[in-house]
Amino acid sequence: MTDEPDPSSQSQVSSLKSQEEDHKSQDPDLKAQDSSLRAHQKSGHARHNASEIAGETVAVVGESTGRFPRAAAIESGDGENTGKSAFLVGAGILISRILGVARQRVFAYYFGKSAAADAFNAAFRIPNFLQNVFGEGALSASFIPVYANLLARKDEHEARRVASAVLTLLALAVSIIVLAGVLGAQYLSSLIAFGFTDERRDLVIHLVKILFPGAGLLVLSAWCLGVLNSHRKFFLSYTAPVVWNLAIIASLIAFGKHPGNLDEIQLGKFQFHLAEMVAWGSVAGSALQFLVQLPTVIWLVRELRPVFDVFSANVREVIRNFFPVFMSRGVVQISAFIDVALASLLPTGAVAAITYAQSLYTLPVSLFGMSVSAAELPAMSSALGTTDEIASQLRDRLDDGLARIAFFIVPSAMAMLALGDVMTAVLYQTGEFRRDATLYVWGILAGSTVGLLASTLGRLYASTYYALHDTRTPLRYAILRVTLTGVLGYICAIPLPAAIGINPKWGAAGLTASAGIAGWIEFALLRRTLNRRIGRTGLSLGYVAKLWIASAAGAGVGWAIKLALGERHPVILAALVLVPYGLIYFAGASALKVNEARAVIRRILGFARLGKR
Repeated sequence: MTDEPDPSSQSQVSSLKSQEEDHKSQDPDLKAQDSSLRAHQKSGHARHNASEIAGETVAVVGESTGRFPRAAAIESGDGENTGKSAFLVGAGILISRILGVARQRVFAYYFGKSAAADAFNAAFRIPNFLQNVFGEGALSASFIPVYANLLARKDEHEARRVASAVLTLLALAVSIIVLAGVLGAQYLSSLIAFGFTDERRDLVIHLVKILFPGAGLLVLSAWCLGVLNSHRKFFLSYTAPVVWNLAIIASLIAFGKHPGNLDEIQLGKFQFHLAEMVAWGSVAGSALQFLVQLPTVIWLVRELRPVFDVFSANVREVIRNFFPVFMSRGVVQISAFIDVALASLLPTGAVAAITYAQSLYTLPVSLFGMSVSAAELPAMSSALGTTDEIASQLRDRLDDGLARIAFFIVPSAMAMLALGDVMTAVLYQTGEFRRDATLYVWGILAGSTVGLLASTLGRLYASTYYALHDTRTPLRYAILRVTLTGVLGYICAIPLPAAIGINPKWGAAGLTASAGIAGWIEFALLRRTLNRRIGRTGLSLGYVAKLWIASAAGAGVGWAIKLALGERHPVILAALVLVPYGLIYFAGASALKVNEARAVIRRILGFARLGKR
C-alpha cells in the first residue's frame, strides 16, 4: 500500500474550453502554442484530456500546451493508486455508519414503529433533501474537479479564491432556501406526507421547521468535504458525521427517560415530545459536524474570506457543472419523497419501517460503493493522454472498481435476503421495537436487495461520467429511473397487495422491490452509453457467478444454523449465524480463485503479522 498521494504530484484534472480561451486571452504566447498544437493534432499525435471522450470540443491541455506541469505519475505511465484513498474513505464511512446504526438502535428503543417515529422520519426527509442535493453529490462532481485542478497546477491563490467564492455562494443560496423552507413547512409537509391526516401531520410541520437550519449547516459541511477530499484528507471528512450521530444519541438518552407504566395515549404524547427534543439534538449535531472540520479546512485553504464571484472562468465552471448534478441528485431524492408519500398511505409504522430498512440497505452502498467512487473520481478526472490512452485508463479503473464493489455487495445482498431477520434483530430489536417489527423490516429489506447491486455499481458509472465532464447523461437516466419508481412503486404498494390478498402493510416491500427494478434499468443504460464512448466495460458473467455461488453456500450454512438454534438472544444468534456466513463466503470465493478474496485474506494476514510484532 502506497503513501497517501500529495495533490501537488497528481495528474491534472482536465480544463474546459472556457478556461483555456480565458487563459489564452491573458497570455499571447499561448496563441502561438495553440497554432503549433493544431498542426500537431493533424499528425495524429495530439494529447487529449478525459472530457474529450465525452464528446466535448475542448482545447488540449497538459504537456503539449505547456500550460500545466506534467505529473510524475503520468510521465512514468503509472496511474494514481486509489487503494489507500478508498480504504480511508471506507474506514471513515464505516466508523460513521457504526455510530449511525447505534443511533438507529437507540431511536428504535424509544420509538419502535410508532406514529411519532413515522412523523420524525417523514419530517427528516424534507431537510435531508436539501443536504443531499446541494451537498455531497453535487459538490463532489462540480467543485472537486476544478479545485483539485488548481491544486495540481500549484495555483494555490486561485484555488483559495475559488473555494472562498463557492462557500460564499453556497451559504447565500442555502440561507434563502432554509428561510423559505421554515416559512413554507406546512406546504412542504402536505406534499411529502399527504397520507398523514391525524396528529402526525402537525408533528411533521413542527419538526420540519426545527430541522431545516440543521440541514443548511450540513450543506456547509459538505463543502468542507469537497476541500478535504481534494487535498486527499479523506478520513476526517467521512468521520465528521460521528459527532452528529453522537448528538442525537445524547438527546435521546437525556430526554428519553419517563416514569414507566404509561398507557398508549400517554406514551404517544411522550414520544411526540421526545421527537421534538431529538430534532433539536440533530441541529446541534449538524453544527458540530461543520465545526469539527472547519479548523483543518481553514489551515488547508488559508486566507478564507467572503468572495462574491460568478464571473471568473473557474467559478463559472463549478456553477455550470453543479446544476446538472443538482438536478440529477434532485430527481433521485424525489424518488425518496415518492417512497415516503406512498408509504404514508399504508398502515401506521410503514414510514418508520422503511427508514430502518434503508439504514441497513444503504450501509454496504456507502461502505463499498461510495468509498470506491469517491476515491476514483479525482483519479479519473486527472487522466491525460491520447483518446485511446484515456479510454484505456478509464476502462481499467472502472472494471477494477466494479470488481471490488461487487465482491462485497453480492454477499451483502444475499445476507439481507436470507438472514435479514438476524441482522435486523441484532441492530434494532429492543424496547419498543419488537419481534413483529423485526419481521416487517426484514420483508422490506428483502425487497431492497433486488436493486442493491445495480444501484451501487451505478454510482461508479456515474462518477466516470462526471470525470468526463458529462453530467447530463446521468441526469436523463435518473429522471427515467424516478419516473419508473413512481409508477411501479404505486402499483406494487397500493393495488397489488389487495389484488393478491396480503396485508396492505406489505406494500412497503413492494416499494423497495420496484425501486430495485428501476435501478437495474438505469444501470443498464448508464453502462451501454458509456461503453459506446470508451469501449467495453463491466463484470464478466463468470466472476459474478462465483460470487453468488460462494454467498449462497454461506447463506445455506447460516440458515441451517439459525433453524438449529431456534429462539436465542439477537446478539448471540447474530454471532453464531453471520460470522460463519462471512467465513464460508470468503473461503468459497478464495477457493473459486476470486482475486479480491485472496487480496483481503493477504491484508488480514499482514495485519496479523504486524500485530505480533
